[in-house]
Amino acid sequence: MSTLEERLDPWIAPHPATSALLVVDTQRDFVDGGSSPIPGTTQVLPAIARLLEAYRAAGRPIVHIVRLYAGDDVDLVRRSAIAAGAQTARPGTVGSQIVPEFGTPDLDPDLLLGGGLQQVTPTEVVLFKPRWSAFHRTELESHLRECGIDTVVVAGCNYPNCPRATIVDASERDLRVLIAADAISGVDDRHLEEAGRIGAVHATAAEIVAALG
Repeated sequence: MSTLEERLDPWIAPHPATSALLVVDTQRDFVDGGSSPIPGTTQVLPAIARLLEAYRAAGRPIVHIVRLYAGDDVDLVRRSAIAAGAQTARPGTVGSQIVPEFGTPDLDPDLLLGGGLQQVTPTEVVLFKPRWSAFHRTELESHLRECGIDTVVVAGCNYPNCPRATIVDASERDLRVLIAADAISGVDDRHLEEAGRIGAVHATAAEIVAALG
């Protein structure tokens, strides 16, 4: 049993051995120099990279979750900007790609927009989400269940938007949730305290890597 498991309520304690890493929206448009940079995202990339390295070495599942803005199937708050020609995360553009530091292949927008999972390795995939939550209108839950997952580790870009929605939806599906607190941009102590009220716990990337063994 890991230290993370020992110190928490057994119903919410994360299980590293049956966990998957969810990496949310780490695309070029959202880092420094991109079309829509999210403050702090570039700075958390090294911590996310450490998590990726550990999960790859352990052969544990990884899901890269991305946004692609095409047509009019867009969040209401962004629909005007996209209709006016904003180039954020447009399918096939350089800015839509996952940051090069993570070593993933170019995205297949046709596959992803059609709801498919793009395979990176036997244990690593890319998934497109059409809205804030990675569970909304996607195959994420079924993929995790097929992999025997009961715990998700959440890292990535812009906590108040997509990571937070994903965390709430994971909790509603009775998945244990571990927030990689130093591997998500836009997160603060209040966010972590609020997430704790629904049973989402948090740790640093180093603590998560150590627990993974």
